[in-house]
Amino acid sequence: MLNLQDYSSLGAALRAALERWPNEICLIEADRDRENCRLTYRQFKEAALPLARALQDSGFRAGGRASIIMTNQSKWLISTYAIFYCGGVLVPLDYKLTAREHLQLLAHSKAEVLVTEYHLWRAITQDESFANLKVKTVLVTEAPANADLRGAKRWEEFRGNGEAIFVERKRTDWASIVYSSGTGGRPKGCVMTHENYLEQCASLASLFPFRPGVRYLSILPTNHAIDFMIGFIGPFVCGAAVVHLRTLRPEFIREAFTRYRITYITVVPMVLKNLERALRQKFDELPRSRRFVLDRLIGVNRAFTHRRPHVRLSRLLLRDIHKAFGGELRAIFVGGAFTEPATLQFFYDLGIAVGNGYGLTEAGTVITLNDFKPFRADTVGKPLPGTEVRIVNAGADGIGEVAARGKTIMWHYLDDPEMTAATIVDGWLMTGDLGRLDATGHLQLFGRKKNMIVTEGGKNIYPEDIENAFEGLPVKEFCIFAANYVWPQRTMLGEKLLLALRLDDASQLTAELRAQIAERNRRLPDFKRISGCLIWTRDFPRTVSLKIKREALADEIRNATDSSAVISL
Repeated sequence: MLNLQDYSSLGAALRAALERWPNEICLIEADRDRENCRLTYRQFKEAALPLARALQDSGFRAGGRASIIMTNQSKWLISTYAIFYCGGVLVPLDYKLTAREHLQLLAHSKAEVLVTEYHLWRAITQDESFANLKVKTVLVTEAPANADLRGAKRWEEFRGNGEAIFVERKRTDWASIVYSSGTGGRPKGCVMTHENYLEQCASLASLFPFRPGVRYLSILPTNHAIDFMIGFIGPFVCGAAVVHLRTLRPEFIREAFTRYRITYITVVPMVLKNLERALRQKFDELPRSRRFVLDRLIGVNRAFTHRRPHVRLSRLLLRDIHKAFGGELRAIFVGGAFTEPATLQFFYDLGIAVGNGYGLTEAGTVITLNDFKPFRADTVGKPLPGTEVRIVNAGADGIGEVAARGKTIMWHYLDDPEMTAATIVDGWLMTGDLGRLDATGHLQLFGRKKNMIVTEGGKNIYPEDIENAFEGLPVKEFCIFAANYVWPQRTMLGEKLLLALRLDDASQLTAELRAQIAERNRRLPDFKRISGCLIWTRDFPRTVSLKIKREALADEIRNATDSSAVISL
């Protein structure tokens, strides 16, 4: 891989990679049973530089902000390199957000350029807030020939004449603005520097080195902090290849393992759990004699890999299982949410090591990661090289708030010094998660201190972001909480949301009001839905500016009642 200490920016490191490995495959884009494109590092460069030149011709300069709203595909990475080549700041947004949320985040980030897909652009133009869009240049991919683009330009035709000028940046310059939540509440735009990414990439590569010939299967959205690092920056600065799938149907993911002989993949816990269920079902369907043999082989593999993985032995003992994964899989990375230890152990016993990590958007990508020396299913690993972790205000059991410090921690929240000061204290990132460091330096997680949940799909859910969906209810006031925030439980599983209600003139939830709440709840994505309601008979505590004091209200509820008071929906 490149020596990342030699480079001052992501653009410079990627530029060097394109020169170092011109004939190596860097990117494959597949959709169902067909391959859309396959690019060498030289071809990737040839596709990106005319785009960079056109951006410069349009007035895009160093420090300018450019947003990408796209599904996983080659144009995502090509556009990003063009932005970095111009010295720009990337604003990656989740394509699954609503058009209204996209418009709000584009405004908050002050993006000058937007690169998006045609169907997403259509949704944006049809929102009533579209008239307020301030983006100067919009590039739309895969638009029909006769489509009205409402002032946007076709990505495929947006090419400049002449050579693009590479713009160098310093390590302390902004590289990206990454949003860690939605917009119903308070936008959390994490400002990340080039140093944040370069340092994290070097740390991860020291544990799991990529090289030419390695293939990484990208199924997480590229805007996600994990896949941006492990599914783009990491492979590219090592001369490896990224395989993008434009479908997430299980049968095509399974086919991709064997078709492209995948080396690494990153998934969220929900996907890993589904894969575990599928394998257990296949095992249960085996004839008794074959199941007996399989169980004994798994037992032998478990005994010989107790202290660390032994890939060759595992592939020999459990050949059919590894063959189904393409025969080259070295590790699955899992992150974005808590993973049950039993699931991690299941895969490890099959000889498929799962790199279980813990991190936040605010920390770049990863704070801790299991290094398999030895494998520990009950922890989220040790701090990455260059990252410090400590436990703040630990109790007698050693459990307290997890804090992290290092060169991967974000610069600040965009235009929000108050939230920045509350989150980064004396250089330490206060994660809001409860944990304990054991004698070997492994981190164990036990719950959350902050009012949020993280789904198995890796979605950060801030209750404030959901409250707009319940505006206008015939109640005096309401507030949404993570149940684990009100009644702390030492667990990262089964997190739920609840709606605290202060009714106008009654202490009972009427059938009519309950029906209204249920209807609004159904309109939300399943991972944002509340699980129940709590009737509160006292006025909510408020600040002088009439904002609800959430922490004070949670304390009042906690001291007066328990979770049995929640009315299930």
